[in-house]
Amino acid sequence: MSSTEAQLNEVFSSFQGEGLYAGERQTFIRFAGCNLTCAYCDTPQALALTKEFTVKTDKETKKYNNPASVQQLLELTLAFPKNLTHSVSLTGGEPLLQVDFLKNFLPELRKEKLPIYLETNGVLPKHLEEIIDLVDIVSFDIKLPSATGLSPYWKEHKAALEIAYTKQVFTKVVVTKESKPKEMDEAATLIAEIDAEIPLIIQPVTPHGHIKRPLPEELFAFHAIAKRKLKQVRVIPQVHKLSGLL
Repeated sequence: MSSTEAQLNEVFSSFQGEGLYAGERQTFIRFAGCNLTCAYCDTPQALALTKEFTVKTDKETKKYNNPASVQQLLELTLAFPKNLTHSVSLTGGEPLLQVDFLKNFLPELRKEKLPIYLETNGVLPKHLEEIIDLVDIVSFDIKLPSATGLSPYWKEHKAALEIAYTKQVFTKVVVTKESKPKEMDEAATLIAEIDAEIPLIIQPVTPHGHIKRPLPEELFAFHAIAKRKLKQVRVIPQVHKLSGLL
């Protein structure tokens, strides 16, 4: 795939359901493909590359062939009303896997004066460094091994967060019934070593299958652990799931 083409899953307008900007209306560009297979993943449809992607508007849903060109994606993105749009969210999957495309697409999108909001799993610091000057806001995941079922990524998270810190950034930790206090302390320590003012969102997982959410008392404990080292800690569930906006 060339640097002027992207593998997409969908393009749509909705309300941000996670983190500090929950409730803001955004245009979402969901990139296909991910480098992680988190046990709690709620967008498994975006993990695989497909022949088509979907564009959802208030009036219709249409299918387009993958890959999408820079110009095609720009036109599809700008078809949504700018006056209702807080920002354009690059989500996935993992958008940074297509960093070469982003280096061509984002300069064109920035001409439209819409803030660019990157959602990333925070484990690709070299890719993030290549496009950090082209984004405005970074929603930065810190992955707890007990929740993801994967190996720890502390080293990668620290390197990537140091890069994201040059822009407006907040961190997000998904917690499940399996999450451990020691992991929350390690995540808070990692953030505080860069800046204790960086916001942390503790996000109780939306239960599905065998994935269970923490008990209320466990959420209070996680919050207390993080607050020992960080100034801004909030517990916010996936608002879009609660409101029926899937």
